[in-house]
Amino acid sequence: MVLGACASNPNEIQPAYVPSSKYAQYDCEQLEAEAYEVQRRTTALYHDLKREANADNWQMGVGLVLFWPALLALEGGDDARAAQYSQLMGEYEAIRKNAVHKKCPMAVPSPQTIMKG
Repeated sequence: MVLGACASNPNEIQPAYVPSSKYAQYDCEQLEAEAYEVQRRTTALYHDLKREANADNWQMGVGLVLFWPALLALEGGDDARAAQYSQLMGEYEAIRKNAVHKKCPMAVPSPQTIMKG
């Protein structure tokens, strides 16, 4: 029960499916602008989720080693931000597929590339 209360590491959250048809009417300039916005929002959420997961891991370690009632203070797992993060990763993939299909040059690196750097 306690392990389920920890927030997921954002590196383990899978992208949600977003149909590429959502961006089919976008031209190259619009796709790039949308990719920048999705990248910006995804990066911000990544850092929030990573911070929360690290805090939960720290609380878990302290609780298991020193004081088990501290485990009751864990916040209860993933929230809407994890679902939003998954959705945004799916959005980026749908944008990327349209850019490839339309042969658009994409100067926007994927959110995953930025987080690894």
